[in-house]
Amino acid sequence: MHHALPPASTSRTLPQWLFRLLPMVACALIVGCAGPARKGPRTVQQQPAAVNSTPITDEQSNSIAIHALGLVGTPYRYGGNTPDGGFDCSGLIGYVYLNSVGQSPPRTVARMSAFGRPVDMAELRTGDLVLFGSSTPSHAGIYVGGGRFVHAPSTGGEVRLDRLDGVYWSRQPTQARRP
Repeated sequence: MHHALPPASTSRTLPQWLFRLLPMVACALIVGCAGPARKGPRTVQQQPAAVNSTPITDEQSNSIAIHALGLVGTPYRYGGNTPDGGFDCSGLIGYVYLNSVGQSPPRTVARMSAFGRPVDMAELRTGDLVLFGSSTPSHAGIYVGGGRFVHAPSTGGEVRLDRLDGVYWSRQPTQARRP
């Protein structure tokens, strides 16, 4: 199920919270450059989904958020799970988690509602999953801090950054999960 979404923000200035992420981005790049070389990004299909795995650290949470922010602007594609082929919401989450921390959530949003542990919305931290929908969630994104999340919204769109307290999203039943 795809929801009609509000138009993307037309603001050309970057929010202050994004500037606070820049030192973390620089640190992640330095650490990433010092690590062992990989032959390229892994895709979601290369590793089975882990329903409950080792909790992620604060550093891994920040890595997830930074990676997700770097994919903003990638085209949406139903069933997509790579930057070259595009993403749907669960493909985006799987790709980011697999390439940031080496674990992959379940492939469907409905199954993500049992991934990790529930988190009170007031306790969100970067890297947490936000799921939208009533009894069975139908859409998901990655919380990146500052009340914002990255997601792949719908056909014809692209991966984008939205606010949880925005007109559309604040009206949706929402839950959060922390791997």
